[in-house]
Amino acid sequence: MLKNSRRYFLQFGVASLIGLIAPLSSAQELPKVNIKTSMGDIVLELYPEKAPKTVENFLRYVKKGHYNKTIFHRVIDNFMIQGGGLTATMQEKPTDKPVPSEAKQAFEKELKNDIGTIAMARTMDPNSARAQFYINVNNNDFLNYQALPEGDPVQIMKNGEPITLPRSRAQVLAAGYTPFGKVIEGWDVVEKIKSTPTSEVSIHQNVPVKPIMIISIKLMK
Repeated sequence: MLKNSRRYFLQFGVASLIGLIAPLSSAQELPKVNIKTSMGDIVLELYPEKAPKTVENFLRYVKKGHYNKTIFHRVIDNFMIQGGGLTATMQEKPTDKPVPSEAKQAFEKELKNDIGTIAMARTMDPNSARAQFYINVNNNDFLNYQALPEGDPVQIMKNGEPITLPRSRAQVLAAGYTPFGKVIEGWDVVEKIKSTPTSEVSIHQNVPVKPIMIISIKLMK
C-alpha cells in the first residue's frame, strides 16, 4: 500500500511539475512575423520585453493588414532599408496615433541599431513613430539613444554618407530610434533589397527603380 502511494505521489508530482513548466515555456516564446516581399521572405523575431509599446504598435498594424501592398520606398546600401508607409504609387497610407519613443529603454536593455535589427522610423519628433520601419544593414550606432549634453555636435547620415552637423541637434538625435526586433531568416533577401538601384521620385530620394513590394506581413503561429 505504501509502495503504491509513493508511486502515485511521484507520478502526480512529475505531472504537476510538467504542468507548471509548460506555461512558462510558452510564455518565453518570442513573437515572430513573416515579411513576404517581391524579392522573397524575411522572418523577424520581436522583443516585447525590451520595447513593449513599440512591439504592440507594430503588431497592431500587422494584424489589421496595414503593411499589405506597401513598398520599401527608401533604400540606402550600407545604411538601412525603410518601408511600411507608402504604396507603389508613392501614396502615404493613413496611420494611428504615434507611439512614444522607447529608444532609451531598449538601449539600456542592450537592444541597439545593429546590423539586422528592425526599428521604427520617425520625424524630428522622437515620439512621432507610427507605422514605418527600417531594417539596419550596418551597425548604425548614431541612431541609438545617446546621453549627450546639449550643444555637442552630432553625426547624421545624408545621402548615405555620415556628416557632422556644424550646429547641435543633440536634443533630437540623442533621443535615438527605437529598435524592437531582428532578422532571424531571409538575410539574403535583405541583401538583395539593399543593393537594388535607386533614383528620385518627386520629393522622395533613394527610391528603388523597380518597386519592391511588401506583399504582406503576418504574425507566425
